[in-house]
Amino acid sequence: MIRTITFFSILAVLLQFQSKAQSTYIPLNTGAYHLTDRYEVLSGRIDPAIHSSLKPYNRAHTIQFIDSLPTETIQTKADSFNINYFNIDSWEWSNSSAAASKKPLLKYFYEKQADAYSVNIKDFDLHVNPVLYFQGGNGAGNTQRNYTFTNTRGIEIRGRIANRVGFYTFFADNQGAFPNYVNDKAAYYTPEGSPTPIVPYEAFSKFFKTNGYDFITGRGYITFELVKKYIDMQFGYDKNFIGNGYRSLVLSDAGAPYTFMKLNTRVWKLQYQNIFAQMTADAHGANELYPKKYTAFHHLSLNIGKNLNIGLFESIVFGRADSTRQGTFDIGYLNPVLFYRSIEQANGSSDNSILGIDFKYNFLKHFSFYGQIVIDEMIFQEVKNQTGWWANKQALQLGLKYFNALGIKNLDLQAETNIVRPYMYQHANYYTSYTQYNQPLAHPMGANFTEFIGIARYQPLPRLMLQAKVFYTILGDDSTTTKNDVQNNNGGNIFKSYTPIAEANTYNNKIAQGIRTNILFLSAQASYQVRHNLFVDLTYIYRKQDSELASRNQTTNYISCGVRLNIQPRTYEF
Repeated sequence: MIRTITFFSILAVLLQFQSKAQSTYIPLNTGAYHLTDRYEVLSGRIDPAIHSSLKPYNRAHTIQFIDSLPTETIQTKADSFNINYFNIDSWEWSNSSAAASKKPLLKYFYEKQADAYSVNIKDFDLHVNPVLYFQGGNGAGNTQRNYTFTNTRGIEIRGRIANRVGFYTFFADNQGAFPNYVNDKAAYYTPEGSPTPIVPYEAFSKFFKTNGYDFITGRGYITFELVKKYIDMQFGYDKNFIGNGYRSLVLSDAGAPYTFMKLNTRVWKLQYQNIFAQMTADAHGANELYPKKYTAFHHLSLNIGKNLNIGLFESIVFGRADSTRQGTFDIGYLNPVLFYRSIEQANGSSDNSILGIDFKYNFLKHFSFYGQIVIDEMIFQEVKNQTGWWANKQALQLGLKYFNALGIKNLDLQAETNIVRPYMYQHANYYTSYTQYNQPLAHPMGANFTEFIGIARYQPLPRLMLQAKVFYTILGDDSTTTKNDVQNNNGGNIFKSYTPIAEANTYNNKIAQGIRTNILFLSAQASYQVRHNLFVDLTYIYRKQDSELASRNQTTNYISCGVRLNIQPRTYEF
C-alpha cells in the first residue's frame, strides 16, 4: 500500500525529460523587485516575460524585460545605475561589458563585479559569493535598554551545468539578538515547553547567551526547462510569494523555508504555476521527528491588453496523522489542472481549501492599482444578511503604487490596506492550518485585523536609497496566547483549532473582536551601496502597541547600523 509519495521519486521521473537551458531566480526581498515594478509601469505596458504576482523572478526573464525597455523609460542617472545593476548582477544573461571588474583581485577573484569567483565556459557556469551581515543596534523598551546585533557569515553559489540544469544554494550561520517585540513574536511562535525557540522567518534555532538566538539559514534548489520556452521545473528548499502587494494574503515569505516542487507553464499571455510542498505541521522540541503536512497551490495569470493582469488561485493544506508522524500524502492533489475543492469534497471536506483572485492594473505610466480577494469559507446568504457567521472567512487587499510621484524623479510611493476576517486560515488541527513550522503561510499578523501601510522610496543619488514605512494595525487578540487554550479563541491566533468555536461563537463575529490592540510601526532607512551588493544601512524603528490589557502595552525606540554583503536586510515589520 502506498503511504507516502516523496518528492525525490517525483524528481527521478522528471529527470528523464530532455531538459534545456535554465536560469536561477533572483532572491526575494532584494531591491530588484521594486525596481522591476517601477520600470514596468514607466514603460507603459505589462511585459509578457514577467508575471509579477509570481515571485521569485527568473533571472533570464528579468534581463529580457530590462533589455526590452523603451529608451524614454530611463530618465535619470539613478535609473541608468539601476539598469546597469541588473545587467551586472545577472551578467551571464546580459553579457554586459560593464560587468567586468577594472582591477580583479589576484587575477582570479572578482573578475566580474558581481562575483567573488566565477566560471563561464561551455557546459559550465558558476558564481560564488561570500555572505556577510554585521549589524548592531540600541533600543529603549518599556523598562530597559535593548542591545541588539546580527552576525551572519555564509556563502551563496549559483550556476548551470551543460545548459540543462540550473542550481542555487545559500548557507549562512547566524547569531543575533533582536528588539523585544521580535522576542515576543518568537515566544508566540514557540510551542509551550519547547526547549528550542522559533525565530520569525527561520526554521530550527537555539538560544544564544542571555538574550540571543543561534540559527542556520539554508536554501537551495535545482531547475530544469522541461519544454523549451514553455515549461520549467524547480525543486528545492526555499520560499515563494504570490501577489503584487507588500504583503500577501495567499502565500508569503513571512515564514520558514520548505521543500517544494514548482512547475511554471508559459504560453501566449498565460502563466500557470503549480507548487507542491512538504511542510512541518508542528515544531515542538529537539531530537525528534516533527509531524509533516502538505500543501498544493496553483495560480493562473493572464495579461489582458497592455495594462491589466488578472490571476486566479487555489490552495489546499492537508495531512493525515499516522504512527510515523510523517502524515500521509494524498496523491489526488498531484493533479496539476484539477480544481482542488472537488477532490477535497470527495475526501469528506477534511482539508483546508482557499481560493481567490488577484489583479494589477497599470495606468498613466505612473500608477499601479492592485489587490487580492481571498475566500477560505463562505455562505452567500450569511454574508448578505450580515450575521457575522464565524465560518464566513475572507480577506481583502487593495493597494496603489505611484512612481515618480508628484513630479519628483525617483520618488515612489505605495499605499496598501489588508483586511482579514476572524478565523481566516484556522482549521481543525495543525495538519490542516494555514501554517508552516509554527509560522503563518500568508500574513505575519495572522487574522482578525485591519492593516494600513504607507511606503516612500526615494533615490536622490544612484547609490543611495532612502525608505520610510508606516504600518498601522488594528487587531483582536485573545486573553491568553497559548495554542492549547482553544476555548479562548477570538479568531486571530491561526494556530488554534476552530472546532470548539462553531457552537460558542457562531454569530456576531466582527473584525478586531476580542482584546482590541492597536500597533503603530514606523521605520526609516538609508542604504548606501558602496560597491556591487555591498551596503551600509542606517535604520530607525519606532513601534507602539496599545492593548486593552495594559500588561501588553509596549513601546520600542530602536536605531541600528549595519554592513551587509550579498544578503537582504532583516526586517521585522509586525
